[in-house]
Amino acid sequence: MPWNKEVVCVALESGADAVLVPSGFSEKVKELGIIKTVAEDGDLKLGEDVIEFEINSKEDEEKACKVDEGKTLIIKTRDWKIIPLENLIAKRQGLIAEVKDLEEAKTCLQILERGVDGVLLNTRDLREIKRCVRQVKSEIAKIDLKVAKITKVKPVGMGDRVCIDTCTIMKQGEGILVGNKSSCMFLVHSESVENPYVTPRPFRVNAGAVHAYTLTPDKKTKYLVELNSGDEVLVVDRSGDTQIAVIGRIKIEKRPLILVEAVSEDEIISLILQNAETIRLVDKSGLPISVLKLEKGSEVLIYKEKGARHFGMKISETIQEK
Repeated sequence: MPWNKEVVCVALESGADAVLVPSGFSEKVKELGIIKTVAEDGDLKLGEDVIEFEINSKEDEEKACKVDEGKTLIIKTRDWKIIPLENLIAKRQGLIAEVKDLEEAKTCLQILERGVDGVLLNTRDLREIKRCVRQVKSEIAKIDLKVAKITKVKPVGMGDRVCIDTCTIMKQGEGILVGNKSSCMFLVHSESVENPYVTPRPFRVNAGAVHAYTLTPDKKTKYLVELNSGDEVLVVDRSGDTQIAVIGRIKIEKRPLILVEAVSEDEIISLILQNAETIRLVDKSGLPISVLKLEKGSEVLIYKEKGARHFGMKISETIQEK
């Protein structure tokens, strides 16, 4: 797409992650704001780091699968209907689909319940840019939450726990997914609840011990201890709707801890949290419930997925976590 200052400005203001510009225009982009550029002379080198790949046949698809896994592929086509995008998603990562509007973007991001890793919006419609970036960034996917029954609540002594202070005000029923297993996580409620002990901090989730996993917006996982200011986390509500929140601060402090275990479909789910009244999960009706009020048989919301993860990425390899 030719250089268009207005398009770049709107992309910046809307929160886009990067812009694709012609060679020689990266510096002009930097004059407008801080954002990654994809160009022959950009932050991400077009033709080196990022490869544009047009697919119109099965042969093209096979060639795309053979491109170095370290490269990001921008997949282009004249007609999305003829592309077996499912095959590409199943065979490799680093896929960016070129789309013309929000509807195409949503489709590409949801294929095979995993979707592409991102979309390149090819349009000069400023309203469509705002609409697409806002919705893609704030509604990554709907999480399928399930109900688990509490089987054990047990103090386990002192340890380091992580508070995630976001740049987002969370409401009742909203929190972050955290678990001892990367495939099984509890919905840990935000500190948005009025209580007699401390002032509510609706931007915060007291998430759990440093070793625990959380699900990130790019559909990977991170240990809580790996999170930093400026990173993004996935906020989930009691209905499974999601939004992206930017981390403003991480607080790691030594506190008394409590082990929470539950069972869902004969699988044990566990998490170690701070042992305090203000730490809450979300019950099956979508209401916050303090960990100190949990008892055997209490029903809470959890997230489960099939498969295991390696370095945060979902894989089919057999891995057991206990």
